[in-house]
Amino acid sequence: MELKQYSIVLVNLDPTVGSEIKKTRPCVIISPNEMNKYLNTIVLAPMTTNLRKYPTRVSVNHNGKKGMVAIDQIRTVDNSRIIRVFESLSPSEIEACKAVIKETFVD
Repeated sequence: MELKQYSIVLVNLDPTVGSEIKKTRPCVIISPNEMNKYLNTIVLAPMTTNLRKYPTRVSVNHNGKKGMVAIDQIRTVDNSRIIRVFESLSPSEIEACKAVIKETFVD
């Protein structure tokens, strides 16, 4: 299974603690392809259908549904948690994710 940056993957996020996003759900791969190729872990951001307009959330359309990529919930998981690979984000969704990541984590 090839894991590419900005692909949407179905991931089992349980068990979780506290306010972490739970369940098996789509997530967006944030880690670069070079890391994804050689490490057994992957950095991703979960997706949610909760459409609250937080500054750390990016609106996306996936499988005909509106959702948000939760950049504030980025986490690293073992590749064994990945159940299925879907399509990638659109170019405009990728740019929006990059902008929010930069705004959130870079000076």
